[in-house]
Amino acid sequence: MVVHVLDDFYLSITFLISLGWQLLGFAIAFGLQIDTITDCWSAINVIFLAIFTLCCGDQYYARNVIATIFAILWGVRLGGFQLFRMFKMGGDTRFDEMRSKPLSFLGFWTFQLIWVWTISMPVNVLNSPESSNPANGGGNARFGNGKDVVGIIFFAVGFVVEALADVQKYRFKSVTKPPKGAITDAGVWKYSRRPNYFGEILLWWGVWLLAIGNSTEASPRGHDALYGSIFSPLITMALLLFLSGIPLAEKPTQQKYFLMSHGPDKNTEGLEPWRDQTETDAWQRMKAFRNRTSMLIPLPNSLYAKLPRWVKSTILFDFPFYNFDEAKDGSKAIREAEDKKNRDQA
Repeated sequence: MVVHVLDDFYLSITFLISLGWQLLGFAIAFGLQIDTITDCWSAINVIFLAIFTLCCGDQYYARNVIATIFAILWGVRLGGFQLFRMFKMGGDTRFDEMRSKPLSFLGFWTFQLIWVWTISMPVNVLNSPESSNPANGGGNARFGNGKDVVGIIFFAVGFVVEALADVQKYRFKSVTKPPKGAITDAGVWKYSRRPNYFGEILLWWGVWLLAIGNSTEASPRGHDALYGSIFSPLITMALLLFLSGIPLAEKPTQQKYFLMSHGPDKNTEGLEPWRDQTETDAWQRMKAFRNRTSMLIPLPNSLYAKLPRWVKSTILFDFPFYNFDEAKDGSKAIREAEDKKNRDQA
């Protein structure tokens, strides 16, 4: 039996569920002063929304079931791995100051609310009456059309790449235990500096393509809502490319290697060689790795190294603001490192 809740796209009820769940998570995390539940909590949210909308829509077509399973797989893998990593490696240092500031910490959980609700939108809209219920003008497009096939391929490739990236990086740091100054280059990390983000972006494009595979049988409003759920992959790209993903990870990492060569605690003995990383100077090693390794899309090192700079900085997403510029940023980085060292010694 189809259940109509607030609106025919399940957008209102899924937002309210996410709001309540994220507020509960904030209360627990702030009350206990922990951050180990953040990503796992949000993953559970996505899983519940997918199951809830499938059951309420009561249309168990192959496309709906597969899209729901994709959301569940994503949530179980990401949430489980993040929880495991947090318990094994401790809390997230990004939250060290934020946990004691309720408004800042609440802001993070509010951000998580918007993220969860938006990325799960294609699945929730697909399961809604306006998309799949014949009584509301919806229906079931024959499964296996071009959008379905490409969507499944995108999801499968993205899911596998992201899972491999997380496991390989963890093993590189915790099991391999490379010498100081070795850059992560295990598995897919040899061909991309941020393969986990590539996988995350690709899989949500896959979920969206799978959802719009039913657009021809949805009602006119359902058709528009399915295409409108493109906000899911777009916000994923925006967050990882311009806000909380690469900008917070890439430039600080490069700065660390610059300071290993030029900072107050610079390495004067030189680094040990590691695989293709033969440079003994830390900053030269990072620049060589940066020059031959694609930022996002995995590519052979030999191919990427030969590409023109404009191709790398546009089509391949290696935007200039990601990179540490020793001419513009070097003096400031050294000064800040010296000030920090002086404060620590005081």
